[in-house]
Amino acid sequence: MTLTQHGEETETAAQARPFTPPEVAAIRRDFPILQTLRAGKPLVYLDNAATSQKPLAVIDATTQYYESENANVHRGIHALSERATEVFEGAREDVRRFINAGRVSEIVFTRGTTESINLVAQSYGRQNVGPGDEVLLTTMEHHSNIVPWQMLCNERGAVLRVAPINEAGEVDMEAFRGLLSEKTKIVAVTHVSNALGTVNPIKEMVRLAHGVGAAALVDGAQAAPHMPVDVADLDCDFYALSAHKMFGPTGMGVLYGKEALLDAMPPYQGGGDMILSVTFEKTTYNKLPHKFEAGTPNIAGAAGLGAAVRYLENLDRRRIAAYERELLEHGAETLEQVPGLSFIGTAAEKAGVISFQLADVHPHDIGQLLNEENIAVRAGHHCAQPTMERFGVAATSRASFAFYNTKEEFDALADALGKVRELFA
Repeated sequence: MTLTQHGEETETAAQARPFTPPEVAAIRRDFPILQTLRAGKPLVYLDNAATSQKPLAVIDATTQYYESENANVHRGIHALSERATEVFEGAREDVRRFINAGRVSEIVFTRGTTESINLVAQSYGRQNVGPGDEVLLTTMEHHSNIVPWQMLCNERGAVLRVAPINEAGEVDMEAFRGLLSEKTKIVAVTHVSNALGTVNPIKEMVRLAHGVGAAALVDGAQAAPHMPVDVADLDCDFYALSAHKMFGPTGMGVLYGKEALLDAMPPYQGGGDMILSVTFEKTTYNKLPHKFEAGTPNIAGAAGLGAAVRYLENLDRRRIAAYERELLEHGAETLEQVPGLSFIGTAAEKAGVISFQLADVHPHDIGQLLNEENIAVRAGHHCAQPTMERFGVAATSRASFAFYNTKEEFDALADALGKVRELFA
């Protein structure tokens, strides 16, 4: 079986030059944690879909904020506050450029993809979804792109529709089209599946959603680390991502929304900084994007996010995609040689994830034994229980990788899995 990384950016990535081994070695030196040993064994970190490691540039940016720029933003006239505001708003511009949004007013800072989706569900959703309306998802969604819509549908008397996926882990596009109707008000789909690695045809799905007048939200948490993201080209109405998936800090995320939609939406939370004036009779809300950013924000997180964006841009995201395509192909070919191993999710278009099972060995046992070799993989349902149910399994083992991983690490994983297989045999 051959797995290949693909998607709407594949042609561009195919033309790019993958990183060479010396270049990867140099990149790895940017990540302090990758230099650590446990019981004399180097860390093989293959749990990047859960959270990625952080380069020195991100660590230093966060430290610098606390050491020399710490102050609240937007509110002070002293030098520290002005500098903190520059860092904070500079990160917003970094993100705008990174995803090719038209305006910084379309970039809302949140705690992560989960909060971004909840914001849209509770603000846009409550305003635009009513009894009998429908919200369309796919079977491969992360829980964070399921539960908020369930809550909205239960509250508003709406109906949740789910497009099925095939045996390869791809959306059944014929069924997806058939589920769209004038009743569909929101289509919420993942760009890249965290459990399968499937890259969805987002541009086409957005076009189809707009064809019936529905708004389209894209969960981009797993896409942003692996491929260029262009929200203008995708024409999505909302795009959500998390800093910690793309080598930035935890607790920091982004919601992109088209300005006209955000402008018409009511605030998600109330408090300081999201207001222009307050009396007991009336509150006037702040302009975009501050209307959706109540309270003191994660300023250090923004500093780290900005640094992560600049780091990725310096590496060239096309080369990242090209190198990770090589890793995916090598990883699949190598793991396929392990007796009793079977893949879960074999889509033609994949990115960053290989999920598998080993005959007669529970994924949790696999994870524990691999940990003894200082190899970190994820074992479980990956916050995607409907996906697991689709394949008739309770859990899988998941090796998820990034541009700092190597072919030799997949070789080490395959060798360790061979030992696990022998032990249980």
